[in-house]
Amino acid sequence: MRYGQSVRRGGASLLASVVLLAFAGRASAHVKYVTPGSDPIAVAEFLANALSDPLNLAVLLGGAASVVALLVGYLAVRPARRDVTVFRETMESYRDLLPWLLRLSMGLPLVGAGFAGYFFSPVVQPAAPTFVRLFGVTVGFLLLFGFGTRIVATVGLVSYLVGLAFEPALFLAVEYVPGFLAIALTGGGRPSADHAVSRMAADDGTVYSRIDPFYRAVAVPFVKRVQPFASLVPLVLRVGVGISFVYLGVAQKIMNPGEALSVVAKYNLTAVVPVSAELWVVGAGLTEALVGVLLVAGAFTRAASLTAFALFTTTLFGLPDDPVLAHVTLFGLVSALLVTGAGPFSVDEWLRYWAARRDSDAAATTTRRPRTDT
Repeated sequence: MRYGQSVRRGGASLLASVVLLAFAGRASAHVKYVTPGSDPIAVAEFLANALSDPLNLAVLLGGAASVVALLVGYLAVRPARRDVTVFRETMESYRDLLPWLLRLSMGLPLVGAGFAGYFFSPVVQPAAPTFVRLFGVTVGFLLLFGFGTRIVATVGLVSYLVGLAFEPALFLAVEYVPGFLAIALTGGGRPSADHAVSRMAADDGTVYSRIDPFYRAVAVPFVKRVQPFASLVPLVLRVGVGISFVYLGVAQKIMNPGEALSVVAKYNLTAVVPVSAELWVVGAGLTEALVGVLLVAGAFTRAASLTAFALFTTTLFGLPDDPVLAHVTLFGLVSALLVTGAGPFSVDEWLRYWAARRDSDAAATTTRRPRTDT
């Protein structure tokens, strides 16, 4: 119970920190997309000014201590176990819809990028965008339609990586890497054109099964090659999305304070929560970095995903001139993590094993306890 008391004592500090950091998310996601321009600021000078303020330091340390206390307290007390179990089972029951969710998450922003004339990220707009438009619209619609899904995703992944080699700014859209990989591993699912074609090709009574130029010759061999790795989809998603969050938090906020501060000033965010602009930037950066680290480690994955979901929601509705489509991929992949959970090679997997073993040992001890007559 000492953990529970610690959690309650840190509640007030956590509430203040969460309110600040949740609103900070409105200024945090993809600073490059909404920045009005600014003069560069030395990172060391910025951090020294931000952390030398006793109030800023108290809020940051209080928030960190409260988060740690909540996590430790949760592991010790395990409140609402049945609620957590039902939520987890409900999310896992949507597993058959995962391919469709992934295709929507990738297809919609690609179609939008094609019509807008940018290559994956709004900060990369070629001078002659004809090919970029055709690429985005074609790949996006094929993913939405679910035709040749695995191959299209592979083409999209290779195209992104080639573009990244020539334009480092594309790292701002690095979430496309886990998205394409996950689609290549899961396929089109249902509903999709691939599913309809496979059903017709598998039925010997159809005309298509006699002329099939695609399914048996291309799709089946490809599926056989990637199928052994399908169980790694949760790992691919959380590591890829986690890296994206760490990059956005550290590189785009804390290491680039000039632009981040200009966004805070542009939207007068210090009027929403009356703290310094420096605290807004540091708080937003640390929040995104923490979410990213939790996802990479696979620790409290669904809780971290819900936190990210809340940050994206406030961003989408809070910044009027933010390009919404630029967030759809991350928004969708975070939603997919709610379905998959952490998967293999994760802290959550180890915690679940440890909890099951502890419960098993407790049950065995109770069974072996000798009876006493009264």
